[in-house]
Amino acid sequence: MHIPNQKKRLTGLAVPLGALRTQYSIGVGEFPDLVELAHLCKACGIELIQLLPVNDSGFQSSPYSALTAFALHPLYLRISAMEEAKGFEPELLELKNRFEALPRFAYGPLQDAKLALLRKIFNKHKKNILASAEPGKKLHSWIQENPWIIDYAVYRRLKDAHNGAHWKEWTQFRNVDTRQIQELWNNPQYREEHLFWVWVQEALDRQFTDAARAVRDMGIVLKGDIPILMNEDSADVWAHSEFFNRDQSAGAPPEPLNPLGQNWQFPTYNWEALEKADYSWWIDRLRLAGRYYSAFRIDHVLGFFRIWTTSRKDNSAALGHFVPSIPITTEELYNLGFDDSRIRWLSQPHIPTQELFDAMRGDPATEAAVRKACNKALTRIGNEELWLFNGTISGELDIEALDIHGFLKEYLLKAWRNRVLIPQEDGNYYPAWTYWDTRAFPTLSETERRNLESLIQQKRSESEQLWEDQGRKLLSTFIRATDMIPCAEDLGAIPDCVPKVLQELGILGLKIVRWTRRWGEWGEPYIPFAEYPELSVCTPAVHDTSTVRQWWENEADREQFRQFINVPYLNDKYTPETAALILGHIIDSASRFCIFQIQDLLHLSARWYAENPEDERVNVPGTVNDFNWTYRLPSPLEDIEKDQTFVSACKKLTAKRR
Repeated sequence: MHIPNQKKRLTGLAVPLGALRTQYSIGVGEFPDLVELAHLCKACGIELIQLLPVNDSGFQSSPYSALTAFALHPLYLRISAMEEAKGFEPELLELKNRFEALPRFAYGPLQDAKLALLRKIFNKHKKNILASAEPGKKLHSWIQENPWIIDYAVYRRLKDAHNGAHWKEWTQFRNVDTRQIQELWNNPQYREEHLFWVWVQEALDRQFTDAARAVRDMGIVLKGDIPILMNEDSADVWAHSEFFNRDQSAGAPPEPLNPLGQNWQFPTYNWEALEKADYSWWIDRLRLAGRYYSAFRIDHVLGFFRIWTTSRKDNSAALGHFVPSIPITTEELYNLGFDDSRIRWLSQPHIPTQELFDAMRGDPATEAAVRKACNKALTRIGNEELWLFNGTISGELDIEALDIHGFLKEYLLKAWRNRVLIPQEDGNYYPAWTYWDTRAFPTLSETERRNLESLIQQKRSESEQLWEDQGRKLLSTFIRATDMIPCAEDLGAIPDCVPKVLQELGILGLKIVRWTRRWGEWGEPYIPFAEYPELSVCTPAVHDTSTVRQWWENEADREQFRQFINVPYLNDKYTPETAALILGHIIDSASRFCIFQIQDLLHLSARWYAENPEDERVNVPGTVNDFNWTYRLPSPLEDIEKDQTFVSACKKLTAKRR
């Protein structure tokens, strides 16, 4: 273990690697910048640095949407530190002048520019690089030690050959096995292109390893972030499809802010196939992370217990269910008195003719539009003015593809989700998440409703044991494979089994101050910091939330929080004095780790306040734009370290945990 005393209470800062600025960086934070950050941390009494994921995410700026579970992002490579970059100083200066002064980093253009320069450098030194890949040479040895590079290099070459298209859209090699990938790798025609990606990854690995070692030698813990899910368009899903359920999408169930749930469009894991392979893919992933990190964040740890799963035929997550879960059988429905026709009433949407006409909102083309929709998507029940979906409709995507009036398409999508029970291919059923808010449920007698709800609750209770068993099995296997300290992101609707298993396995949970409250009590009071569990990470803000400054000025019940921390007065305007008071109470928490976003620490000095607090956010969930994930520090780390007001305030803050 890289940490001599694992139970020591540590103070940390969280920062995306790309946010760092130093005198050497070019447009984005790079792996060697971690050393300068560690110097700043040392001066401030900070003992832990937490990063977001740093894997290659291709066109997508979100670090949680990676092309690979193993390869590092070329964006974070310090080209100027590469031996082969000598003679390319004018090009490097041009990049620095073009990108370094931007307030946020230009993800796409900067990535393109750095890769283009890397190709120029590679082409100049191609002969020596290819020679280094021969048996017994340096690059060949690195390939032997990092076998994942073969899948990645072949995938990246094919992706470039198809203009960046998703592998499902490639003209060939959409479905491959290990033998085919090895044949492509061994093909002399593609050797140069494959070795370009090997050369880039070896340099990234060397720079990150050196930086991580320097951070560790300064006595500072480096904590990584390992996303649970993989982008479907990734080298891993393409090369190891047996480990993923490509016909399923992970997500989250409906809730008030997202009434249709969340469909993340990431495939779920085939845990049975992974178990047969001794979980080698996951264990290799963790061991590689352990090369750099002393602790790691387990993203969405609930997904190891159970994951909300939706058919790939749907766009929304409204008709999903937790996997694993115990289904309702047809026999159990018979036992409740439901015959086949009533089971159909509960499990298949029934559409009255009049509602189709009403959906057209008086449009003059109503009759023709309704007739067309019925012909394409529906089957009439006898002579009734009632319709079912026909056999051509198997999900929301089929409805969205229909050439029918937009009003009717919108109505049919809502109708598709209007069912109490969701039929499965094996003949069993899962209850819809909002089964009570359907056409069929209110038509049941009071006794039928009570009996059906009792059965649904029974299945959910029985499923908890499945979740507990799976979570314990997977997490215990994975944490045994590494000496990194595991820290779980356990937010959301948490089943009782989750904290039980985390405690049992010694995995730290997460406490975000603004949401750590007694939600069932009047006034929803904050839980005192002294009552936070020792096995936890405490933080006032994360990458998906507003900063403490923005929360205080725009979102918080300031009077309630003032009473909670028992201070007579706190300014409504966030100031360094307010920051020192609030952070000073949070740091007293009983949690093992207390971690602050670097923006929240910078607010201890008036010098580092952005004019608009919104500009200090890392990500705004539910939005996709060039702003998200591109935050950068307001000034180089060297300048921040010279701000004695900031350094002194940090030292005073962190001294409270020593």
